[in-house]
Amino acid sequence: MKKLIVIAGVSRGLGRVMTEKFIELGHTVCGCARSPEAIERLSQEFGNPHSFATVDIADDAQVKTWAESVLAQHSPPDLLINNAALINEPAPLWEISAAEFSQLIDVNIKGVMNVIRHFVPAAIARQSGIIVNFSSGWGRSTSPQVGPYCTSKWAIEGLTRSLAQELPPGMAAIPLNPGIIHTEMLDTCLGKEAETYISPQQWAEKAVPFLLQLKPKDNGSPLTVPA
Repeated sequence: MKKLIVIAGVSRGLGRVMTEKFIELGHTVCGCARSPEAIERLSQEFGNPHSFATVDIADDAQVKTWAESVLAQHSPPDLLINNAALINEPAPLWEISAAEFSQLIDVNIKGVMNVIRHFVPAAIARQSGIIVNFSSGWGRSTSPQVGPYCTSKWAIEGLTRSLAQELPPGMAAIPLNPGIIHTEMLDTCLGKEAETYISPQQWAEKAVPFLLQLKPKDNGSPLTVPA
């Protein structure tokens, strides 16, 4: 059955390959990203019924406008994916500037909350929909040099599991660890070692079918995309 997929964070990496794979499988994707150039490329490549908007998810007013536009043209999303995130430049926690820490928290936590605030009420009114908030292995463990990122992803785990307890039957909120994939973010963390991990394209071949199979019974379960 054709589904409406809403993705926050579609410009590159996992967001881009998920978009391509969902569309290849016949689903409709509405996505956002901060980069106007990336959004223009997506809009040219994938026309109606798909839509893409330039949105800073850390800005609640921008997310509200985007959500209103999507919901005016479509039913509430069958699958809502919060993928957008930043990672800090590797450094001991005390060397992270206030500005860098604040920006990461604004995107990785407040941005997810903004998307939930403006899309989930419509799904609740319909009493259906799956919400997937991307966590990380670093949302369930820790490593040095990435303290701010770990902080944000542990928060996503708690936020999502709490949300799961508030949803009506027929819905689910799931914190999802995507696994370790060779993205620009992993390059930042691991350098040349990042090249030993699977590509986003390889990951999408398993991840997208996995996402499409999520059900209300998965509500609150901390899941991981199969390796």
